[in-house]
Amino acid sequence: MPSSSAQREPTVEYLNCVEREEELGSLRNQARIRKSLLVFGPAGVGKSRLLRAFVENQTLALYVGQMRSPREFALALLQALHSADDGIKAPGNISALSTSSLKGIIHRALDRQPFVMVLDHLDAPSRVVTGMIKDLYYYGRTPVIFASRSPHMEDIGAMRPLCANKSERLELKNLPPQIALEFAQREAEKIDLWASNLEAILPVLVEWSDGNPGAILDMLKMAQLPQYRAGDQIKSYILYVDYRMGRR
Repeated sequence: MPSSSAQREPTVEYLNCVEREEELGSLRNQARIRKSLLVFGPAGVGKSRLLRAFVENQTLALYVGQMRSPREFALALLQALHSADDGIKAPGNISALSTSSLKGIIHRALDRQPFVMVLDHLDAPSRVVTGMIKDLYYYGRTPVIFASRSPHMEDIGAMRPLCANKSERLELKNLPPQIALEFAQREAEKIDLWASNLEAILPVLVEWSDGNPGAILDMLKMAQLPQYRAGDQIKSYILYVDYRMGRR
């Protein structure tokens, strides 16, 4: 089986999620009381960042980043199980096993520990995939923390029964202005971004982003490129126009 680092892909970027401490607490509480939770919000709001920060401090969290097919989901989940518990072994010919066989191995593995499934990038999953997820949930009462852009049927499909109550849904919104500015300052420092007008530029980028962390990160990365520099200054307006036109 691949190493745990290949499965979880944690980076320093995800360990620092101070702007979402309250939301992190909600994830931890749901895991503690063995309840599922849907995390939803627009692109760039920080759903993946939040889930990975949660996973980094939960030894029994089973992170799956993509689930395009039932087999892909089963293989990723089995890999996560192996990473979380070295006592869980898979046959050497795992690639030759059927999806049903993989599912049987996963069922037995879920009996070992109080695991939590963490499913990222949920995007209109097929009935077969959602059926497998729900079966694993009901089989071992394994909570599912999953992320989507919205709680609507077109995005989460048949997963809706797992987050039927308002307490089982967590909406991530863009950051308030001051917190967004602090986030931008930390991220600019992290990538060693410097400009003589940086102090004046950051509040502008925050305003243009409407507090969306993904948009802030994209514009900060663009600000490193030569075409958006004039000597020791950042050409913010041109950067913003190109960002809005999708030239990033």
